[in-house]
Amino acid sequence: MLSEMRSRSQVTMPKEIVGSMGLKDGDKFEVFEKDGMICFMPVAVYPKSYIEKLEAIADETMEDYKSGKIKAYTDIDELIEDLKSL
Repeated sequence: MLSEMRSRSQVTMPKEIVGSMGLKDGDKFEVFEKDGMICFMPVAVYPKSYIEKLEAIADETMEDYKSGKIKAYTDIDELIEDLKSL
């Protein structure tokens, strides 16, 4: 598929790519160069306060794991059995 750079460095993505990836107006992209290619990677952008809440939850979960409050599984069958008993 061929695309053209327009004024103000704007490039239109082919409709087939937009449709197949489920992209919509307002989506954000990380744009980078790699091995002579220009890459567009879709990204999700969240408010800093939301990320901070997730970090706090992750920290609390890690503390629970370290203290033994959360069980770690090395066997999927053991996990499934425990889930069935809930």
